[in-house]
Amino acid sequence: MQSAAFTLSLSPFRKPFLHHLPLSSSSSISTFTSKPNLINVDSPPSSFSPSYPLSSSSSLFSFKLPSDHGFVPKAAAESSASENRSAGGGDVLVRALELGALFALWIIFNIYFNIYNKQVLKVYHFPLTVTAVQFAVGAALVSFMWCFNLYKRPKLSAAQLAAILPLAVVHTLGNLFTNMSLGKVAVSFTHTIKAMEPFFSVILSAMFLGEMPNALVIGSLVPIVGGVALASATEASFNWAGFWSAMASNLSNQSRNVLSKKLMVKEEESMDNITLFSIITVMSFLLTAPVTLIMEGFLFTPSYLQSAGLNVKQVYIRSLLAALCFHAYQQVAYMILQRVSPVTHSVANCVKRVVVIVSSVLFFRTPVSLVNAIGTAIALAGVFFYSRVTRIKPKTT
Repeated sequence: MQSAAFTLSLSPFRKPFLHHLPLSSSSSISTFTSKPNLINVDSPPSSFSPSYPLSSSSSLFSFKLPSDHGFVPKAAAESSASENRSAGGGDVLVRALELGALFALWIIFNIYFNIYNKQVLKVYHFPLTVTAVQFAVGAALVSFMWCFNLYKRPKLSAAQLAAILPLAVVHTLGNLFTNMSLGKVAVSFTHTIKAMEPFFSVILSAMFLGEMPNALVIGSLVPIVGGVALASATEASFNWAGFWSAMASNLSNQSRNVLSKKLMVKEEESMDNITLFSIITVMSFLLTAPVTLIMEGFLFTPSYLQSAGLNVKQVYIRSLLAALCFHAYQQVAYMILQRVSPVTHSVANCVKRVVVIVSSVLFFRTPVSLVNAIGTAIALAGVFFYSRVTRIKPKTT
């Protein structure tokens, strides 16, 4: 069997993943996962929604940015004023370049994750195993960073573990449902459906948090729902299993936001988002590993893959690359969130989703009708409008 070269270039994947499996218009359709999720990015984020709520009311799931402001003697301030003015421009430029690089990496890792992941799921129809592999690689990377002090290992209390466990459960389900959808329909269609995450966010927040949306927020949901409905009615790869899996992913992802507000511990036990993501990744692996081994463990062995006529090397390598990109884009999403506001992060996630949809359509040569494209565009425009109006909605008293 042929074996393809694996580089971070799209060109090698123009070759068939498995040379004996023809690419049909339906099988070459793929989906991009995620709304602006903090973990998932993506869910978001992918990966949760673009991020966990960062309000002061959810202490466990918020982080504190270091403050550079302080009082300095007037003489010292005056003596360094000119120096600060000359250095300030350079610092701003460096920070802008760093942020631009992070945004570029975020999008690139998302694109490659969806491509590699779709290529695997297109021929290996076991999303539970694929999900477990992604969490396993992420847990290994987190453990490596903790063991070698590349990132501070957290000290967890029983209250924190109890609060984080439900988040890990819904995070696991959200990624599992996303992979199930990616295995059934096009990447572009999965991401179009996942544009409905704001709809679930508003509904769940109203039901469980008592946060009633204003007219602008409700108005932004109209084009989202309408656009998804229009795109679904004309989607070439449409099937109900893929559709409902993506909808279940939306529900799971937005449940994280509700749980992150409902389940809190004391302020002094708060932790930063990257630490929270790392803990949830390890928990998700521990949740999926035993279930996967019992239900599908033998289905990922070389002997089974060979008996199914699959290229073992290609399946393993692309599964690994998808997992690495999955973990990388969510880590970068957290790094970006520490530098920008949640609203900016949400808008950027919307742009990222557009890039992912377009790139997947071009790479997999997904057939897209004019009506389908219009429906997708309307839904994404609604998401963008939603991300703007949520910043100005009136505070409840």
